[in-house]
Amino acid sequence: MSTSESKKSFDYIIVGTGPAGAVIAKTLTDDKKTSVLVIEAGQNNDNDLPIKDSRYAPELEEKFFPQYFWQGEGVPQEALDERSFEWTTGRLSGGGSSINGEQYVRPTPAVLKEWERLLGPMWSPHEAIETFKMLEDFHGDTNGPEYHGVKGRLNIRQTPDSPPKVSKKFVKAMEQATGFKRILDYNDPRTPLGPFTRWQLFQKKNGHRESSSTAFFSQDIMTSDGFGVNGRQLRVLYESTALRILFEGNTAVGVEVLMEGKMERVFARKKVIISAGINSTQLLMVSGIGPAEELGKVGIPVIFDNPNVGRFLTNHTLNTAVFSMNQKDISELSKHPFSLYTGGAFLPHPLDENQGQRRGVQLIGFVSEGKFIIAILYLQPKSRGTIQLQSKDPLKIVLADEGFLDNNEDLESVKAIYKTYIKKIAIKLAKVDPSYSLVEPSIETICNDDKLEEFIKENFGHNHHQQSALRMAPLNQGGVVDHFARVYGVNNLLVADASIIPFTVDGNTSAASYLIGYTIAQQLSR
Repeated sequence: MSTSESKKSFDYIIVGTGPAGAVIAKTLTDDKKTSVLVIEAGQNNDNDLPIKDSRYAPELEEKFFPQYFWQGEGVPQEALDERSFEWTTGRLSGGGSSINGEQYVRPTPAVLKEWERLLGPMWSPHEAIETFKMLEDFHGDTNGPEYHGVKGRLNIRQTPDSPPKVSKKFVKAMEQATGFKRILDYNDPRTPLGPFTRWQLFQKKNGHRESSSTAFFSQDIMTSDGFGVNGRQLRVLYESTALRILFEGNTAVGVEVLMEGKMERVFARKKVIISAGINSTQLLMVSGIGPAEELGKVGIPVIFDNPNVGRFLTNHTLNTAVFSMNQKDISELSKHPFSLYTGGAFLPHPLDENQGQRRGVQLIGFVSEGKFIIAILYLQPKSRGTIQLQSKDPLKIVLADEGFLDNNEDLESVKAIYKTYIKKIAIKLAKVDPSYSLVEPSIETICNDDKLEEFIKENFGHNHHQQSALRMAPLNQGGVVDHFARVYGVNNLLVADASIIPFTVDGNTSAASYLIGYTIAQQLSR
């Protein structure tokens, strides 16, 4: 290795500053001996108003502030009348955690038991709870303080302290409609199901966003331009795009990076860790890991033939129900400007009575343009999508087919949510306050199977809950990485982000990504 190359060598190289990447970088450099280089395509925008001020959070993706996002679109969806949706995530320090809706939702024990059965005790519900306790600085009320941490770096704010009338009315209607009593803390593993008035958010006590960047790359960790402080051997390269992984034989030794219009090479003495979210799959494939036939078609030399790469892409479905509302209730929301949402619920699958404590549905209440809206997430989709390359050019967008509603059971499940939950909630909410009337879809539409199906497809929205394209599982069970996040078929290469989630999480994906990052970081630090 030349002198110039040795100066660009580090113990670890991490691609991406999202929840997993930032946690791993901070944890590995805590000993002040281990050197870590982090590659981030975006800038540090922590102090930009739309990023810092949580009131922008519900609008960031909807209004699509382009300076903070990767630009892209997925392929037309056959089951949704050839509609296409954005294929994007945060391109800035903190990745998706800097532009998401801030909802802090842990995977429940029901899901984590599946992880444990597949992957071993390292991913058990008990270990996950202990990890979350180490990560959290929880500010809120709970009946289970033993399940929360108060000394971690992640500020979690349960808000509002005093729920407004709209939240109380919504929750009362849900209690009456579903038979589930109001719960205080949905992240208490004993109360995963039920309606609630207060969301838990990635948020500081002053209402500012908490992201992986603000929590793990703060001033006591590094300077705003990416240099570790107080002897910490950490360097974050901003505005630098990872192009491909460098190999010697089948051993990962570094990363090829585009910096200021020039291609550079940086080297890792120990391991390369990919934490690039939805971009991790492309980075693996352009580096020679994936289906050999597909790689060969675009002229990429195969390092390891793995047909599982990009094959189990999953995303939760998203639909809405729109209500008129009591306009007098709106002014009260100004007292809680950082609360963002007006109650919600986690409920079981409406078509399966044998689910126990398993979540199947997530409901999110919010107010927009004088109307009350329920966002509806179906959490157990059976449809699977794919990610494929168009060429060997690492800067050309992939063909991302999310496969929404390809499995007809998903459509039947979403229809059942409207028929079983939304219809009954609408009836009860109108009795609580007649000002709240279901506008879209109408009760008539819900009761007409064909009309409801048409409405669901036209109303279908896009979640940024992409997961499982690089499953953590045995190779013969669809795996791309093993239970330690090590990529099969090569040495010294790991993937740690939501793309390795083995079984679909039953809520938002950020918390699961922090769990993955910290669990892998602890293993590497031993």
